[in-house]
Amino acid sequence: MTDFYLLCPDCGERIESFSPTGSRCPQCGNEWLEAKYDYAQLADNLAEALTRLGQRGTSLWRYQELLPLHDPANIVSLGEGGTPLIKVINLGLMLGCPNIFVKDERQSPTGSFKDRQATLAVSVMKETGLTEAVVASTGNVAISYAAYCARAGIKLYAFLTSLVPPEKMRECALYGAQVVKVTSTYDKCKDIAQEFARQRGMYYDRGLRSIAAVESMKTMAFEIAEQLGVALPYSTEGNGARPRTPWRAPDWYIQAVSGGLGPVGAMKGFEELHRLGLIDHMPALACIQAEGCAPMANSFKRGLENAETVSIPRTRIATLATGSPGRGYRQLKQYIDHYGGSMESVSDDEAYRAVHVMAKMEGLSMEPAAAVAFAGLFKLVRDGIIGKEDVVVVNCSGHTFPIELEILGEGWARDVEVPATSEFQGATPREGLLSALRRLDHKVRSIAIVDDTAEARRLIRRILQARGDYQIVEAEDGRTGLDLVRRTHPDLVVLDLMMPEMDGFAVLDALRADETTQDIPVIVVTAKELSTAEKDKLTGQIDSLLQKGEFMDDEMLADILEALT
Repeated sequence: MTDFYLLCPDCGERIESFSPTGSRCPQCGNEWLEAKYDYAQLADNLAEALTRLGQRGTSLWRYQELLPLHDPANIVSLGEGGTPLIKVINLGLMLGCPNIFVKDERQSPTGSFKDRQATLAVSVMKETGLTEAVVASTGNVAISYAAYCARAGIKLYAFLTSLVPPEKMRECALYGAQVVKVTSTYDKCKDIAQEFARQRGMYYDRGLRSIAAVESMKTMAFEIAEQLGVALPYSTEGNGARPRTPWRAPDWYIQAVSGGLGPVGAMKGFEELHRLGLIDHMPALACIQAEGCAPMANSFKRGLENAETVSIPRTRIATLATGSPGRGYRQLKQYIDHYGGSMESVSDDEAYRAVHVMAKMEGLSMEPAAAVAFAGLFKLVRDGIIGKEDVVVVNCSGHTFPIELEILGEGWARDVEVPATSEFQGATPREGLLSALRRLDHKVRSIAIVDDTAEARRLIRRILQARGDYQIVEAEDGRTGLDLVRRTHPDLVVLDLMMPEMDGFAVLDALRADETTQDIPVIVVTAKELSTAEKDKLTGQIDSLLQKGEFMDDEMLADILEALT
């Protein structure tokens, strides 16, 4: 049994009763109420509580003492929560930030972080005896609610904008929801859904104003802090030691936002953990929007206390097309003003590019709305707002299924036709197939990577493989690299400068002194801060100079392609 009450942040009124159908402050009428718990008792019994956590599996319901459901018998669950926290090594090397983690919400039951919201909201509906509900959505909320309502035996009416991909609409219908397509903006869709519910006396899910919705998103913060405590435990010795806490908060929490529900809930969760002594600091918050519908980011940059409405969204990323975020903006701005952070916007093209980068660099395929957060990360690192040593967690909020055509464009696959001729009769077809593949791409080039760091070689290889059929050879030190280049005569050398025994400068001198290798283009990729004399020494000897941790794949590839032509 969970003990909690509601508090009105506007007038301070304490409300004991809780109903999902319209809780509001009896004193001032405010609908934006907050759930509060007996934090003092939880803190006193913290060791016992942590022991209980270890016995409850990985579902978000392991944190039930801090969730507003009276009776656990009413839980409607599909195994949500417990999603992995993944350290992205390639991306960290690319950006020069070694401690970037991804909270992989794609692995939720229906493929998005909205399953957290659905499990708690539908459980509360069940506890209060509701049999019908109405929701307005840009896709993922409707899918999550439809799945959980099906499990609970609740009839769901899902209002979606016409921009929602038809595949998502069909998935809602598959779960038994009544899908209503609204040919208008998401804000208008919400108005129509709310009026439909009012006229029929049905429960309308109020999103950010819903106690259950906000409280469910706290569990992302709980899991992140618990998982970081294992992945990056604090040092207890030396000058870098910090006060030892059981769990650890990141220095930055980053999420793409539409109405702001996810980060509002996550920051409330971090505040509760800090109050209980489980973490020793609060993270800075970065909220990222699509620039074609960025009322929060635009208003934040202008220092406005309330967000100006975007009447006509101009983004292809429909999931983020909320033009009127309302009070959500004020709450997020207060968090940023208090704990630090930023609100940024990125273009649709930057988001689609981030889809490619994350899929090809880390094997993480995500929907464009999730990629907006990663495009924002690139921007914040590039602008120096996020420090090189900061611990960063990015919410990967949903999976890209099905793959959207405009992400891949045309020509994303190749057809290989093997003629049924007599040359294959009684013989292996391997040579003929290889010949066909060679005829498909007669511009394949060879590249030698010479770098003593295995992670750097892997990253450079991955960048090249993602963009072309290059024949790539590698060497792990300068002397081996020089022998490799002399033996294979590649079309290009990607060379590190800082290597033991024979460094990159010596390799370069030897290549230029040899008539057989002196004309091979060389791109230097180095972490070394070069002096003026060192830069002068490289002038005229190399085709490009790139700093490790400060290049993105498009920039590097452009230099490589230019050198090859």
